[in-house]
Formats: sequence, structure tokens, C-alpha cells
Amino acid sequence: MNNTYCVRPLMCVLQQRFVGLPAKRRYCCSTIKEITANNANNIQTKLATGPKFQDFIRNASLKENFSKNQQQLEDMPPYLSEDPHMGNSRKVYFETYGCQMNVNDTEIAWSFLQRTGYQRTSELSQADVVLLVTCSVREKAEQAIWNRLQQLAAQKKRRPKAETPMKIGILGCMAERLKTDLLEREKLVDIVVGPDAYRDLPRLLSLAHGGQRGSNVLLSLEETYADVMPIHHVTQGHSAFVSIMRGCDNMCSYCIVPFTRGRERSRPAPSILQEVRILSEQGVKEVTLLGQNVNSYRDTSELRFCGPEAAPLSHGFSTVYRPRPGGLRFADLLDRVSLIDPDMRIRFTSPHPKDFPDEVLQLIQERGNICRQLHLPAQSGSSQVLQAMRRGYTREAYLELVANIRRIIPGVSLSSDFIAGFCGETEEDHQQTLSLLREVRYQTAFLFAYSMRKKTHAFHRLQDDVPVEVKQRRLEELISVFREEAVRINTSLIGSTQLILVEGESKRSSQDLCGRNEGNIKVIFPRDNVPLLGDDAHTAPISPGGYVLVKV
Repeated sequence: MNNTYCVRPLMCVLQQRFVGLPAKRRYCCSTIKEITANNANNIQTKLATGPKFQDFIRNASLKENFSKNQQQLEDMPPYLSEDPHMGNSRKVYFETYGCQMNVNDTEIAWSFLQRTGYQRTSELSQADVVLLVTCSVREKAEQAIWNRLQQLAAQKKRRPKAETPMKIGILGCMAERLKTDLLEREKLVDIVVGPDAYRDLPRLLSLAHGGQRGSNVLLSLEETYADVMPIHHVTQGHSAFVSIMRGCDNMCSYCIVPFTRGRERSRPAPSILQEVRILSEQGVKEVTLLGQNVNSYRDTSELRFCGPEAAPLSHGFSTVYRPRPGGLRFADLLDRVSLIDPDMRIRFTSPHPKDFPDEVLQLIQERGNICRQLHLPAQSGSSQVLQAMRRGYTREAYLELVANIRRIIPGVSLSSDFIAGFCGETEEDHQQTLSLLREVRYQTAFLFAYSMRKKTHAFHRLQDDVPVEVKQRRLEELISVFREEAVRINTSLIGSTQLILVEGESKRSSQDLCGRNEGNIKVIFPRDNVPLLGDDAHTAPISPGGYVLVKV
């Protein structure tokens, strides 16, 4: 088929395209020369009257002074000054849920509020501000907080109008995960503050007292609260928690921690050592170093710590990320902390099994005040399930690590975590977990049925295919086997003499005291006077925070 095209002259097209546009001004050659001369004269005039070289030197010094003033402005708090009257003596009531990190977060949050004029109360009925420090690791923990919020909201409505209106806040992991639900859908809270935003807590409460809702759940790659001295709510047993790092990089397929607490970043060693020294001076007898993956600690705050090599992993273990070079490592930090006070017990939690090279184990064996008690989360006894969990080890590698630990640290006490009914877990996988419990024999274990968490690898890639009733039955079997082995371990301690750090009065009887041995096993003993060290003729009552030798 022949195609016929209509061809128009190009000039016609161009003329039509520019119809209606203003005509451009045209210059003759003589006019152009005149304009060029005028421009040259203007340039010469500007150069003659413009700044000289000396002016640039003077301006440089002025700029330097401006930079100093600008730096001073930048160093000032970004929102509000730490006005000691900002809180107006309002009373704050904390409820803390979940792990020890949340206990430490409570102490950090309270330090910001105390310096801005708030007071703390242990009575909910007296509180003007109620803050829940929350956990999102398991569905059950979240549900408990939702139920608690309903109770608090009802109490808030019943508060007399003549009194200061109660404000309710959610802090921690649940804040980061469920900000929209908390603030907009349910409207049960006034403020929502994520784990890396506690510095913003006074400002957000100021907004709440003014009738607005506020939130800050931004995660940080740098925040460690290194410059904040937590206000420790020290128990009567004189124990305290010290955070050394935040976040986690392991990305286990079941775990939401990397999404609620962000990536790993370590607190500079000098601030940790300073806090431990202060606790020692205050009479604290036991410090637990805290982190989501505490033994992957890596302080790169000083150049002298930044070597080219990455820390070695336990034999047979791997990671989903490339090990990072440089930094002051956990073994170095543990060494320095243990030297501060030889009479202070040192513990740490929660570690990952991959970060137990021999140098860490040998230090624990050599140093008398580092407790011979290790938390060694297994999660499952099946290599197939461990692979689905992205744990980075097999059952065989885990058992090899346990054997190596017991070879280097004889008499070590072990604890662990286990999940029942993870995605794809078969009955054979479950039996392998039961056999691991029997083979290793843990003094303490934290056992849970699996609950799917949004954002995790399992949520996106795996299927939660184990029925609820099967999960519950398997969990009960895990608990039963664990208790059988724990009874055997405890029975073997009968007749032995244990050094106990006294915590206080037993819950069951005012005539008894309780405390824990080096292996973190609770021991109950009579409230008697004991002979003084080196002086059998005189006795003294046992007091919390002291050590006592007890025959079990």
C-alpha cells in the first residue's frame, strides 16, 4: 500500500511556531562596540572600588569567629533548654515490661525527666504522667500492654477535673512498631517515644500538657546515650544494669529487634568505665553489662582502636553480614571493667553464641569477679530449623561450643532461650530440641511458643504453619524436660558451700533471706547472725548487698 505524505516547507513551520512571540531587538555593529566598551568601563570601576586582598584576610578572621559562634549555637539543645522547672513538679509513674534493656531505658528516660523538674512516684494514684516502657518481642507481651492501656484510659477519664489531667505515654519497642495504632486509631496515649528518642521526652510531654499529641520514633545509627548517666533504681541486693551497646545486626528471621531498636552501635568505653566506677563508689556489688548482642561490642570512637582485623567468631559459626574490622572488642572491655573493683561481680547479657572466641572464655576463667555463668541462646536443637531461623550455626557447632566452654571454664553455669513451633518445625525437629536440653542441661531457660512478628524475614518469606495447639503442647514438653534437668543440677549442689550475694528478704518467709550464687541460681537461707571474717568471737546480722558463705 502506498502512503501519501503532505510535505510543507520548513520555513513555513518555523514561521507558524514563532507567530505571536515578541520580536527580538536587533543591534548594528557600531551599537555592539559601544555596549562592549561600556561594560569594560563598568568592570574597571567595580575592580577599583571593590574589596582588596586585605579585606579578604579580615573577612577570613570574621568568618572564623562566626564559625565558633555558630558551633556554640549548634551545641545548644535543639528543642528546649533543660529548664529545671519545665516539669512543674509533676509526678511520673513508670511501668517497665520485657528485658533488662528496658529496665536500663527506664533509668535513662528518668534521668532526662528529673533534670527538667519532674518527680517520680511509686503510686499510680498520685501520677500526673504514666509511662509504659514496652516490649514487642512476643505477641503476648504486646497484648498485656494493650490491656493495661485500656485500664489506664478508664482511670484517666475518672480523674477529677479539678486535678491535673493525666498524660499517658508509650516508650520503647512497641512505640516504634505501632505508632499509628497508638496515636491515631486507638487514641489511648498522649505521647509515643522510640528507644532512640528519649532526649526528646521532656519536649513531647510539654506538648502533651498543652493538649497536643506527639511522637518521635526515629531510629539512630549513632545514639548510645553515652553522655547520660542513668539514674539507677538499685535493688536492695545492690545490683545494677549498664548498657554498653544498642541494636542488633544479626537479622534472625524470627526477631523484630533490628527493626525496633535499629543497627548495632557501641557506647564508648570511657563512659562505660566511668559509670561502673560511680556504681562501685555507691556500694553496688554486681553489675550486668547489657546489649542486644552484648559480646559483639566494638568501640570505634578512638583511632587507636581502629585496627584492620575483624574479631574472630566461634568455630563453626557465621553471620549474614560481613564482620567489621577495627574497634575495641568485648574481651578488652570486659577486662577493663573487671579491674575497677575486684569485689564487684560482673555479668553480661544477652550474648550471641557466635561471639565467644577463646580469649573471652579464658578471661572469664582467669578473672575471679567475672561470673562463671553464660547465657547461650540456642533457640532450637534442629539444624534445619536453625537454618530457617538464620542463626548462623548447626546443632553440631553449638554442641562443640558448649564442650569448649566447659573445657575452659569448669563448673560454668549455662542458661538459654528456646522457641517452640517455629515455621516449618516438624515433630522430629522438636524431638531434637528436647534432646539438646537433656544433653546440655541448663540451669535456667527462657521458653516460648513462636509468634509471628511483622517486618521480620519470617513474616515475608516463611509460613507460620504449626497449629497453636501443637505449639503449646511442644512448649509444655520443653518446660517439662528443662525442669527435670534443672532439678538434677540443683540436687547436685546439696552439701556444697556457695558464695551468695544477699538480695533481701525471701518472698515466702520474713525469717529467711535470699540471694544468688555465681551461677545466678537463687538460694534461700535463714536470717541468722554470722561470724565476722577473721573473728569467730563476734557476729553480725546479714544485710542486703553483702556476701555470705552458705552451705546448701
